[in-house]
Amino acid sequence: MAIIFHITHAVDWENARQQGQYASDTLASQGFIHCSKPGQIIAVANRFYAGQKDLLLLAIAPARVEAEIRFENLEGGDELFPHIYGPLNLEAVTAVLPLLPEADGRFINLPENAPGG
Repeated sequence: MAIIFHITHAVDWENARQQGQYASDTLASQGFIHCSKPGQIIAVANRFYAGQKDLLLLAIAPARVEAEIRFENLEGGDELFPHIYGPLNLEAVTAVLPLLPEADGRFINLPENAPGG
């Protein structure tokens, strides 16, 4: 299974490193961590994170994730998104990259060295 991605704030990633696992706010509120396939991440970044700074892009190796991963669309439509149903073990994260918006606040491309990008 190909690399999947998750966008987080730098402070949340630092907290995860200190705690030994990553749990987004949606894990508590929705029961899973939202992720994206490489071709989905820019649209997701622009929809939910436009203009935000201090963002990181976590590259995740699905085979290393201890929690269940489901590919599903919970909002209707045909496009499936990966969701991690439990905390993310840090060993599954293969790269942590800065995700920087353009001057106008939009995201155009994945970071140059993003795996699978």
